Amino acid sequence: MPQTDKQICIPPELPELLKQFTKAAIRTQPQDLIQWAADYFGAMSRGEIPPVRERSERVALSNWAELTPELLKILHSRVAGRLIIHADELAQMWKVLSLPTDLFNSVMNVGRFTEEIEWLKFLALACSSLGVTIAKTLKIVCEVLSSDHDSGPPRIPFSTFQFLYTYIAEVDGEISASHVSRMLNYIEQEVIGPDGLIKVNDFTQNPRVRLE
Repeated sequence: MPQTDKQICIPPELPELLKQFTKAAIRTQPQDLIQWAADYFGAMSRGEIPPVRERSERVALSNWAELTPELLKILHSRVAGRLIIHADELAQMWKVLSLPTDLFNSVMNVGRFTEEIEWLKFLALACSSLGVTIAKTLKIVCEVLSSDHDSGPPRIPFSTFQFLYTYIAEVDGEISASHVSRMLNYIEQEVIGPDGLIKVNDFTQNPRVRLE
């Protein structure tokens, strides 16, 4: 290793600077720490206020509700059957239910939604944050969309299920279109009754239906 007489000078204020940075990171809890650190030190170098979450904002965060199928069902009822909803209106509905804004933004990013949002696609992605598997996600979607009020399993039109399954599989990117087609053909021909509805049990308890 080559020798050098050059010494590295550590500014005396560095320990305190790192201490404040650590406190700010703990307070803010950024999702992307590296990007946040770049923004933090960039603001400091320009003499600007760094992006640090204030104490009052942390209190508000503690009041955020955890996303649940029940809250999504309330949200769905407020959309009131519309296929398309404006992003600002949906964001306001989301806020009224005290749901996390980070999650809303994540769904918007994953779905690449802009001002006009296809509600069923947004709902499917929101449900996917609760479902570990595609089958679980579709089960939650059925529970949210079902208008059945009896004790039977939730049911939705097969055409809706077909649309949602195809979309979720496309977003997932790990399931071939041919597999999706085979599963949908089997369900339509062998499972769906004359009412055209699919029940949760039809795709969660049938061993021949493998959505993934």
